[in-house]
Amino acid sequence: MPRISGDSLQQHRELLHRRVFDAFAALMGEHSFDAISMAAIAQRAEIGRTAIYHHFPDKEAVMVAFASHETARYLEQLDDLLDGIAEPEEQLRVYLRHQLAAGEQFHMGLGTQVYGLLSDEARRAIRGHVVAVEDVLRRILVSGSERGRFRIVDLDSTMSLIHACLNPRHLPADAIERFVLRGVGADA
Repeated sequence: MPRISGDSLQQHRELLHRRVFDAFAALMGEHSFDAISMAAIAQRAEIGRTAIYHHFPDKEAVMVAFASHETARYLEQLDDLLDGIAEPEEQLRVYLRHQLAAGEQFHMGLGTQVYGLLSDEARRAIRGHVVAVEDVLRRILVSGSERGRFRIVDLDSTMSLIHACLNPRHLPADAIERFVLRGVGADA
């Protein structure tokens, strides 16, 4: 009989999933996705090789569940930071700062090589997580535009350009922030 950790079956499941996610993230930092096996994830998570299959049918399911968990954590942090901020310029600053600061913590670099290995269903699920984060930026930009604080001609292009500005992590955060705010016509 497997040992149950936690005070309830639900808590046991959450703790086990957290161990699997931590193991998966560590392995992704060391190996390519296609080089990781379910047995390696189970071993790193210190659970039985067959027990992991009671929770995840395959490593693709681990990746999608991991992305869901991390996106929820990321959005919760971002929502907490944005709570009570009314001015769209400050909301955009907070969004940018959070993306730059926490992006390294949450982003695993799931590039085209990984996406090419995933099923269509998994790619759609992963894309859904990206869209959830993009929706926060969309709301900020629309609000700022409607209030006459931002000048945006093409919302989708503006969002893409803002996210492109967030990729070069070697640049100073304040320079990226000033550039983006000027780009949307805000007083930086």
